[in-house]
Amino acid sequence: METSMRCRKCLLETVAIAVLASCGIGPSTRALAQSTPPSAGAEILPMPAPPFGGVIGRKASESKPDFPRAVTAPKDAPNVLLILTDDTGFGASSTYGGPIPTPNLERVHQNGLCYNGFHTTALCSPTRAALLTGRNHHSVGFGNISEFATGYPGYDSILPKSAGTIGNILVNNGYNTSWFGKNHLIPDWLESPDGPFDQWAGGLGFEYFYGFLGGDTDNWHPALFENTKPVLPPAGDPNYILIHDMGDRAINWIRTQHAVAPDKPFLMYFAPGNGHAPHHASKDWIAKFKGKFDQGWDKQREETLANQKKLGIVPADTVLTPRPKDIPAWDSLNADQQKVYARMMEVYAAAVAQSDYEIGRVIDSLAESGQLDNTLVIYIEGDNGASGEGTLEGTTNELGGNLVGESLAFKVSMMDALGSDRTYNHYPVGWAHAMDTPFQWTKQVASHFGGTRNGMCLSWPKRIAARGEIRSQFHHVIDIAPTILEATGLQAPLILNGVTQMPLEGVSMSYTFGDAKAPTRHTTQYFEIAANRGLYDDGWIASTTPLRPPWVVSGAEPDPDDFPWELYNVANDFSQSKDLAKENPKKLADLQARFLIEAARHNVLPIDSSFADRANPAIRPSFNVGRTDFTYYPGMVRIPEGNAPDIKNKSFRIDADIDIPQGGADGVLVTQGGRFGGWGLLVLDGKPMFAYAYSNQDGDKYPDQKKTKTRISGGERLAPGKHAISFDFAYDGGGIGKGGRGTLTVDGKKVAEGRIENTAPFRFSLDESFDVGEDTGTPVIDEYDARMPFKFTGTLAKVQVKLGADQLSPQRRGELERLKRDFAMRAQ
Repeated sequence: METSMRCRKCLLETVAIAVLASCGIGPSTRALAQSTPPSAGAEILPMPAPPFGGVIGRKASESKPDFPRAVTAPKDAPNVLLILTDDTGFGASSTYGGPIPTPNLERVHQNGLCYNGFHTTALCSPTRAALLTGRNHHSVGFGNISEFATGYPGYDSILPKSAGTIGNILVNNGYNTSWFGKNHLIPDWLESPDGPFDQWAGGLGFEYFYGFLGGDTDNWHPALFENTKPVLPPAGDPNYILIHDMGDRAINWIRTQHAVAPDKPFLMYFAPGNGHAPHHASKDWIAKFKGKFDQGWDKQREETLANQKKLGIVPADTVLTPRPKDIPAWDSLNADQQKVYARMMEVYAAAVAQSDYEIGRVIDSLAESGQLDNTLVIYIEGDNGASGEGTLEGTTNELGGNLVGESLAFKVSMMDALGSDRTYNHYPVGWAHAMDTPFQWTKQVASHFGGTRNGMCLSWPKRIAARGEIRSQFHHVIDIAPTILEATGLQAPLILNGVTQMPLEGVSMSYTFGDAKAPTRHTTQYFEIAANRGLYDDGWIASTTPLRPPWVVSGAEPDPDDFPWELYNVANDFSQSKDLAKENPKKLADLQARFLIEAARHNVLPIDSSFADRANPAIRPSFNVGRTDFTYYPGMVRIPEGNAPDIKNKSFRIDADIDIPQGGADGVLVTQGGRFGGWGLLVLDGKPMFAYAYSNQDGDKYPDQKKTKTRISGGERLAPGKHAISFDFAYDGGGIGKGGRGTLTVDGKKVAEGRIENTAPFRFSLDESFDVGEDTGTPVIDEYDARMPFKFTGTLAKVQVKLGADQLSPQRRGELERLKRDFAMRAQ
């Protein structure tokens, strides 16, 4: 028996060795089984694992181990530092002749090149989608910002798996990847900490993310995430500001990566939001610009163009386009207006300059570690033109202030607070227009270069011999990803994560590195945002005339067919100053027809001229669609507005079950939004309260200023023990943004009631969240500001929210129903 078992074992071993040998593995095939490193730039990513390169014998003593070899980047491949700032126009930075000192943008220029014919899409999310994918923004679902998504393929704000990002490609080719700052590429209904996360930075190929998810954030109380985990900024630190925090984190990441893997290249995407509202900056930075803009926006435009000509950034015959008639002449303003508006520009300049300084610290860290020479630095100054969304008068609150209207007296009273956490400020459109010198229009206006032409400098000392030169070839943000791929020696894969990839739609700019006179290889490019359309072709551009100015963000939806068309020969007219439509109707007709071809090819249709009217989260899919009852527990924080109970434009009820200890308790039970728009159910000084902020204006100091904060508070302190706190709101109805009456009860007994005259019609905030048991952003009312995050000190068992019927228009209701069906089909 024992002998037969030994024979059977020997037979099995012999068979096993024979099988291994037939597979090319075994003592006799060692030379054939040596593993080889995978080739760079594979057509299929992730690359298949290489075959086992060791030897498997019967025993370990007869075998040879071999670990799978990691994918490595091409030899001597450069690091890539990709920088994209926010809402900074062509004529803002000193490098491009503007009034804001940007020594680090200039540093990149002097180490390499700057481009005066580089273009973006005219809006935040679309530019970022095009930048990272190398495809046009409609091609990848970002025809508008993620908060304005509609259910059409070009506008759903969902990056398709067939459009892998530069992060996806490089991380699968041996790079480390990181992303700091603004994201703005996640559908707003998927920004929840519960995911899914495939549209977050990690799903887009970035191994590390530190930043914020939406279009903007309060730089003093940012809604931060580290990877997918919510991060609370330090409470009570008077010196904290997000841009410095970002700089520190990025420098630490670079140092750690280089210390651990010095031979492994990296891609860092650094995307500060400073130029975007709110314009927040440290006091010492704001002080640097005191009095610098007292001359006003008209003279600033003249000075900027003169500087641009002197620097050679624009041709000597460039014409300064006229100021739109709606924007007042600076000299027509009264003294208080000039004083406030100049201060708003000082704060904006400080925000942009402070951002450039922190970018310089990141570049310094590369120089200190000896990595700058072989780093491709791409510094794009602005994801679109300067923003005209601050209205003609500017505002202390970019959302609520526009709804309420702010008196000049109120703005004067807030001058010293501009740039601080007391404001969510935005400058008047006159300054935005000046920051886009010499062009017409601003952000949003994709038809004109004021919305789409941005400064861009790049350097790569090891490979680019030019220093401080200018390049004038026409290029677009979709050209950045192909440029990075050519610089790194990699190719775009045919298949990524099992999905066939759509072709890149941009072209590499590397042909311009050594030849200033090389003919442009990007000869045709369409533009479209909110029905503002353009078609560039070989030195000509056809442009629609905007029928909704960018400072009118809602309530205007002109028929796209009513937009007149203009025609410019920009090969000879740098600033689009001379409309040739009447002189050359045949050329215009040709470009109009070609625009439709491009529109059909890239998912631009249907053309939709609406803008902020798309902002209501209720018109987009959500896991909350159809729900009216919600239950939450303490610690559930950073739930975005798109995933929170939507109490807007309807009646609602909030119930909180609490236990007050001996000695009393205070704190937030549940809140959404904050100082600039939001609400909260809380216990303050032992008394229950419901607080509502329609905007940031509070108090009765200015009789002409609408009071926008409401407090409905019980008169007696809560006794120790268990209590049921409830707030009922009866909505007036009759449309959106109307008022209603609120009733606060304790244990079923009414303790207070009051009216809320106006309510938020579309959104409370672009960055603040729904929080249970504490407040992670700004306070709804200032009474608990010093105690933030004002975590409830009693025991909160749960919070329940019950919703009544909403007040959506039949059109929006139809859109919602269609989106529900679409979302259900996608979920399947």
